[in-house]
Amino acid sequence: MKTLNVSTTVGELVRAAPIRARVFEKLGIDYCCGGKKPLAEICAAKGLDAVTVLTMLEAMDGAAGGDAPVNADAMRLGVLCDHIETAHHGYLREELPRLDFMTRKVAAVHGSDEPRLMEIRRVFEQFAPELMSHMADEEAQVFPRIRRLDATGGSAAEREELQAAVAELEREHAEAGGALERFRELTDGYAPPEWACNTFRALYDSLARLERDMHQHVHKENNVLFPRALAAA
Repeated sequence: MKTLNVSTTVGELVRAAPIRARVFEKLGIDYCCGGKKPLAEICAAKGLDAVTVLTMLEAMDGAAGGDAPVNADAMRLGVLCDHIETAHHGYLREELPRLDFMTRKVAAVHGSDEPRLMEIRRVFEQFAPELMSHMADEEAQVFPRIRRLDATGGSAAEREELQAAVAELEREHAEAGGALERFRELTDGYAPPEWACNTFRALYDSLARLERDMHQHVHKENNVLFPRALAAA
């Protein structure tokens, strides 16, 4: 494995060794929508020491075992599309309705004691349907095109069409990333108050899991699937 350096983008660092995502998640570093930024730039913006972060990444490389995240870069494009649909789209189709119920219930019961719950609900009401529409577009339009490219190659016209579609998808990813950042801010990093009931605590835990899954999901698309598909076209 190459020696790590601070000029490498965080997306490239996770692409080379997916287990490094755990370090970035612990530090609150966005490696998906923000994946094209060098580590040094992101660390400077967050007040982190880049050399220390590199040391943490190297330690994670050494500790990697059988439970490391899936290596998306090793998959064929068509297989990666299948994986994203099954592992991430499938998760969201099951989890978003559950979170819809939980955000509504917890806001209704505890919103007077914690007003930020009302804002969490408002953000979620916009986030969820936009994400569902986004996934439907990927599965109906973009992923089938990528599978065809993987199987038979493509023309210059197809590449231009795919490039335009990818630009729109990445814009939508950035909007989803903004919502996730808002959830983190409104929940103090998903830390419920001492008086929170079990449903309240379960909501914050589920939002934290949503963030982790979305970071992996968007990383696999923005930093692996889309660049490789455009190169194949």
